[in-house]
Amino acid sequence: MPRPIQATIHTDALRHNLARVRQLAPDARVWSVVKANAYGHGLERVFEALRGSDGFALLDLEEASRLRALGWRGPILLLEGVFEPRDLEHCSRMSLWHVVHCNEQIDMLAAHKTHAPHRVFLKMNSGMNRLGFVPDAFRSAWQRLNALTQVDEISLMTHFSDAEGPHGIAAQLDRFENATRDLPGERSLCNSAAILRHMGGNAPRPLHSDWVRAGLMLYGAAPDFPQHGAHDWQLQPTMTLSTRLVALQDLRAGDTVGYGSSFTAPGAMRIGIAACGYADGYLRASTQAPVLVNGVRTVTVGRVSMDLLAVDLTPVPSAAMGSEVTLWGRASDGAQLAIDAVAQAGASIAYELMCGLAARVPVRVE
Repeated sequence: MPRPIQATIHTDALRHNLARVRQLAPDARVWSVVKANAYGHGLERVFEALRGSDGFALLDLEEASRLRALGWRGPILLLEGVFEPRDLEHCSRMSLWHVVHCNEQIDMLAAHKTHAPHRVFLKMNSGMNRLGFVPDAFRSAWQRLNALTQVDEISLMTHFSDAEGPHGIAAQLDRFENATRDLPGERSLCNSAAILRHMGGNAPRPLHSDWVRAGLMLYGAAPDFPQHGAHDWQLQPTMTLSTRLVALQDLRAGDTVGYGSSFTAPGAMRIGIAACGYADGYLRASTQAPVLVNGVRTVTVGRVSMDLLAVDLTPVPSAAMGSEVTLWGRASDGAQLAIDAVAQAGASIAYELMCGLAARVPVRVE
């Protein structure tokens, strides 16, 4: 029989989370961000559930081509724009919208021969210091683009670095608003953290964004964990990683577990060995990570191996060979384990777990 590990993609949760975006940003159009193969969920697996989006945002031409092959005829936005001049030919052929964040990309557009002008999103570096024009250079970049026959509509965008944290968005928002005050064009400001924390009537300074870019929240994780969990934001987990116990071990006081003997049994206890390891995408650095066995919460013990990990069965005396182990997501009895909590135990974030799901793990869509 096949190894018992499996990932499940919950399309009902994807639809719910998309509806939650619209509830929080009722006047905005929604980019569903599907970069990194839809955050590890699989572009083809999430497409139907997210088809109610106004557009899809991603990074590369290959993913854009896959979306068009699925029948999507609406907007697709390349979040990092083009990387070389010939990419613009693909943008023309597939009617892709693209971000412009540097002068070199404007130069490529100026030299590009096209019959259909391009829709672009001009990006400001308002404090993230990753991509975009600094505020003092933003207006001249807009003027260059506006003078090109190769360019149609110009939208304006920025990306908040601290929307989920105590630094907040005020300073970046002020820079953006001051630099774009009289410029025409739609605005795209909000990522998941900004949608959750800074849109709607409860926000101290409610944001307006013509387009919002929903990423992590679509996939049922909280950008500001542990201050808030997904349930606090009324989000549902969209991915479950589950397996089963394939061995049991009865330990005596002083027995150790795993490579490096990093865990020592304080007394007599039973542990279960689950068919999951770091080669499946589980974090090797996890220390006493939460896990569900038959829907009951317990923790891992010892180091994670390539193919196996150990769990404490003290809270689950009924556990046996073949018992269900939920590494994150939904157990079959309805119990839930937040992916954020599992990532935190490995000094990581939910993004890494989702995107790191290994190709060898079978995936089911429900």
